[in-house]
Amino acid sequence: MNLRNTCLFLLLCCMQWLHAESGYELWLRYKPLGNNELSESYRQRNRKVLFPGETGSLAAAKKELRAGLSGLLGIDLAETETLEDNMLIIGTPQSIPLFRKQAFYPEIEGLSDEGYLIQNSKMEGKMVTVIAARTDIGVLYGVFHYLRLMQTTQPLEQLAIKENPKLRYRVLNHWDNLNGTVERGYAGYSIWNWERLPFYKEQRYIDYARANASVGINGAVLNNVNAQAKSLRTDWLVKASGLADVFRPYGIKVYLTAKFSAPREIGGLDTANPKDPQVQKWWKDKVEEIYSLIPDFGGFLVKANSEGQPGPQDYGCSHADGANMLAEVLEPYGGIVFWRAFVYQNERQVDRVINGYNEFKPLDGKFRKNVFVQPKNGPIDFQPREPFHPLFGGMPDTPLSLEFQITQENLGHAGHLVYLGTLFEETLQSDTYENGKGSTVSKVLQNYQKTHGISAIAGVPNIGTDLNWTGHLFGQANWYAFGRLAWNPDASSAEIAEDWAKMTFSNEDSVLSPVLRIMQMSREAYVNYTMPLGLNHIMNYDTHNGPEPWHDDPVWTAFDYHKITEDSIGVNRTAGGTGAVLQYHSPVYEKFENIKTCPPEYLLWFHRVPWDYKMPSGKTLWDELVCHYYKGVDEVRLMQELWSGLKGKIDRERFDHVASLLEYQEQEAIWWRDGCLLFFQEYSGLPIPADLEQPEHSLKYYKTIPFPHDWKGLYE
Repeated sequence: MNLRNTCLFLLLCCMQWLHAESGYELWLRYKPLGNNELSESYRQRNRKVLFPGETGSLAAAKKELRAGLSGLLGIDLAETETLEDNMLIIGTPQSIPLFRKQAFYPEIEGLSDEGYLIQNSKMEGKMVTVIAARTDIGVLYGVFHYLRLMQTTQPLEQLAIKENPKLRYRVLNHWDNLNGTVERGYAGYSIWNWERLPFYKEQRYIDYARANASVGINGAVLNNVNAQAKSLRTDWLVKASGLADVFRPYGIKVYLTAKFSAPREIGGLDTANPKDPQVQKWWKDKVEEIYSLIPDFGGFLVKANSEGQPGPQDYGCSHADGANMLAEVLEPYGGIVFWRAFVYQNERQVDRVINGYNEFKPLDGKFRKNVFVQPKNGPIDFQPREPFHPLFGGMPDTPLSLEFQITQENLGHAGHLVYLGTLFEETLQSDTYENGKGSTVSKVLQNYQKTHGISAIAGVPNIGTDLNWTGHLFGQANWYAFGRLAWNPDASSAEIAEDWAKMTFSNEDSVLSPVLRIMQMSREAYVNYTMPLGLNHIMNYDTHNGPEPWHDDPVWTAFDYHKITEDSIGVNRTAGGTGAVLQYHSPVYEKFENIKTCPPEYLLWFHRVPWDYKMPSGKTLWDELVCHYYKGVDEVRLMQELWSGLKGKIDRERFDHVASLLEYQEQEAIWWRDGCLLFFQEYSGLPIPADLEQPEHSLKYYKTIPFPHDWKGLYE
């Protein structure tokens, strides 16, 4: 690089550093890596590129490569048709027939439809770097991976990367309503501008698709599980087709949530009975219409007979009857059904934890081959910590799709920094013992590909109209982590966090070290200051944010989830209690059943425990509980301290954004700590040790804090 170009490149680096960042670019920032030896070696390997083909996906891949090379290295995409040393060759055997003559060709043929190779190789005597795939979408995924190598300053020598996704369907379940709002969304309104679709296709849709493709997400359910039937009307299907057109080059299929009562609500029928021939014909005709508008339509997500939603049980039919009716009409087109297993009896005397298993276990093997039963990761409802859902490992004859929540419904909304990669990994690596030791949830999901030919995972996203997409800058890491773990459920959440931090902030250790420490401690900190030791579902009834262990009314009560009395706390879910432990395989059942072997993090989930019970730490249960709540607040303060040390190392806009939210998080952590402990203390009668920071207000005060709340003067 000559002196003039060097000066221009350094000036560009400085301008990029000084320029404030909103977070809109996510982890695809492509900021200059600097004028160093490594960058120069990257430039030498990317001076010339052989990249033929103009299909939608190949064009998208080429556009991404051009943006990456320009942003990271300050060089243009220089295409050539002549083989040269140290060049980049990208394509499929169809776009580059020369691949068929290479030693690595059998490896390409052995890839899945979405797999790719990235490797250094010799072609006609020239040393080159190859990104090869069987399909165009595989090429796109490979290009994103290649750019990530440079973003994270990995060596480009001796490359021998072979990637195939371990799960076939990797889908975001948007809870977006047709009026533009988002249920349990905390980053603004829906990014789908239904009024302007299908004709006006916003750049944000393309950037959404790019971000998803960069981590291998290949499906998007556009509308809320609490669906409106009109989403299946022709005018709304035409709108959805506009999004499908944008997403198609990025390998993303569109799905819709289908309201089970649609034949009655928009079809003019007087029933939605899945066994009624007229109902079956209505769905057949509707699916035919959908595929005429969206030829690669993915299928339906269905929430049925849950929380007031209509379903087959309204007509004396089973979940399998309802799912199979839809699956039958989708099957000729290759469509699938995700049938949610989030069901529970809204009756006080029935333990909600056991309902999903009890309803679906007897139906194992009764679903059509293109149906997924989709449980949440745990048996209650996206709590900060739950044991894995016992249906995983419990339905070997039915493929299950695991549903995670990326949006932080019960984890502080978008105001709290909580890295969920650790939560996802904790669930995926939980051992079900379905086929003996090593039958992790991850392996159970992957095994469906062998036994049923399909496999899947879903996530409820945290995406909205906020400029940074997710409300909290660190919320982006949860979207990113879900995608990476959906591609490979056995990946390390710590390594994923490191990649995200490098791509989002810096490759410098002085930045990475504190950022990664914050991320790795954040989820456990949240559990500590909200619901430690297996406590759950004691958040505010209306907002699901802030403490409300005192909530008690005829409709719903927190007392069913903590069972607090003067002598003990916790729910007896042992064989002698509600029997929830019996839904797990041995030896998981025995581990949870025995209070001595039950992991402390699930203690109050499975057991009623006296306040003076001696914990493994040697503390009494009360003292242990107090310790966790105070530790959680201290951890948030440590997160603040670590972040403060990054001032001047991160652009001011993003630094101030995170710093202000950490201050907010500290106040809410105190709110949780003091409100819960004062409430528990009313029953235990035990003191909060005098050497600890004492609650500033009375329990009455904490009971009257609204949300959103004013900490500065409403109740002073």
